[in-house]
Amino acid sequence: MATISLPTAARTFEPYVTGEPIVFPSTAETQRFNRIAYAATHVVADPLADIDPWVDAAIDWEKTIAFRHYLWDLGLGVAEAMDTAQRGMGLDWAGARDLIRHALEAAKSRPGVRIACGVGTDHLAPGPDVGIDDVIRAYEEQIEAIEAMGGRLIVMASRALAARAQGPQDYARVYGRILAQVREPVILHWLGEMFDPALAGYWGAVDHAAAMETCLDIVHEHAARIDGIKISLLSKEKEIAKK
Repeated sequence: MATISLPTAARTFEPYVTGEPIVFPSTAETQRFNRIAYAATHVVADPLADIDPWVDAAIDWEKTIAFRHYLWDLGLGVAEAMDTAQRGMGLDWAGARDLIRHALEAAKSRPGVRIACGVGTDHLAPGPDVGIDDVIRAYEEQIEAIEAMGGRLIVMASRALAARAQGPQDYARVYGRILAQVREPVILHWLGEMFDPALAGYWGAVDHAAAMETCLDIVHEHAARIDGIKISLLSKEKEIAKK
């Protein structure tokens, strides 16, 4: 166990002894688990890149991909290019597309591993001139790019849709259109406003219980096109309430 010095409220330092390291289950044990677990994976920044980190992103590709191999060794799937990889918060669509390409190439050397890639509308800036058809086209553009690389999809929440939608009917229209044309069943991702305030009122309701009903209606209507859903609301009660 390691000991580190941590600052205190009195502006001094006190030693802190870390706990025992986590022992991860073997791959054989995870294969017996009755769920499919995906790790929403971070990227490794290149600290020596000659850039302004406020306006650009530099990724250490070797270490970033090595971390994906580490997760696959643990028996986990990889949820690629999500908000945990700073998607939409430093990593733009062009950078995300490069990340997805590198990760999918790495996955080809690992038969049987799981990887799914985030698709969204982050290259479409929300605004008064952005309509529902613009949101649909933005989703379609990213879907086409990722499927052309052989990737499966995680459909991320759209800031542009949250800003433009007038009610549940607009969400049903958008998701109905994009789900009707995906090549393989997708994973939906509902990221709540506690993570991204621009997504407040997603599914057409501020109340999460009402929003869940709209989300469930869409899931039921397009069940054959949906492989699962990840709900991120920082509330275990809300995240397990609907089955």
